[in-house]
Amino acid sequence: MPTSESGDANSPSVSTARVIHAKSMGSWFLFLVIFLLVATAFIVYRDDLLESLISAETHLRQWQLSDPVLVVVVGLLVYFLVSGLTPGAAFLSLVYGWYFGLWQGTLVVSFGSTAGATLMFCLSRYILRERVLAMNHPQMEKVQAAFAREGAYYLFCLRLIPAVPFFLVNIVMGLTKIRVSTFWWVSQLGMLPGTIAYIYAGSTLPSLKALGSGDLGQILSWRMVFAFTILGLLPWLTKRLIAFLSRSDS
Repeated sequence: MPTSESGDANSPSVSTARVIHAKSMGSWFLFLVIFLLVATAFIVYRDDLLESLISAETHLRQWQLSDPVLVVVVGLLVYFLVSGLTPGAAFLSLVYGWYFGLWQGTLVVSFGSTAGATLMFCLSRYILRERVLAMNHPQMEKVQAAFAREGAYYLFCLRLIPAVPFFLVNIVMGLTKIRVSTFWWVSQLGMLPGTIAYIYAGSTLPSLKALGSGDLGQILSWRMVFAFTILGLLPWLTKRLIAFLSRSDS
């Protein structure tokens, strides 16, 4: 495992931050706009919207009880496609935690996200390679150089840091010489801590019926506060873990 200090310009966390800074800012701006639009719609159409959502939730829960295997298969397929072809996997992870619960949700999201990542990785390597290279992103060579220097450990660090766009990592890694099998298992392992954190946070969310009742005691719980605190601290915790692993191997 290569040595790296958290403040070193060549460390995985620093070089990764440089690659994704502009894209992250754009993603957060888009998220804010969508959140404001949804919040406005919720305020204006609160009663009708809640009634429709509660009805949909009831049907989803009934389907989960009547066809549990089919629900898992559909959940895997949906997450596979969303995580592989779009940048909206983080929000979907919270939804899966809310719907499937901690353990089942973790299994579905862990395998679905790795399969989706590998799909985008293969598309980038075997089908879209020339188009990706034509983008001529100034940071692509730096990412490839960092991978050539640090190998699979670099990918592992990218997967550990939740701030790194999942979609971007899959595309850029397709341009490297990493094996598909190595990409799979390193991604599966590296994304697991973040997956568990998101699924646990989602599993603490209240039902829509509880939201409709307006009972603060049913909506807020210490588990939810704890879960979203961990989610907020996750980028810092993972950076500290990477720094610790680098020092311990030096």
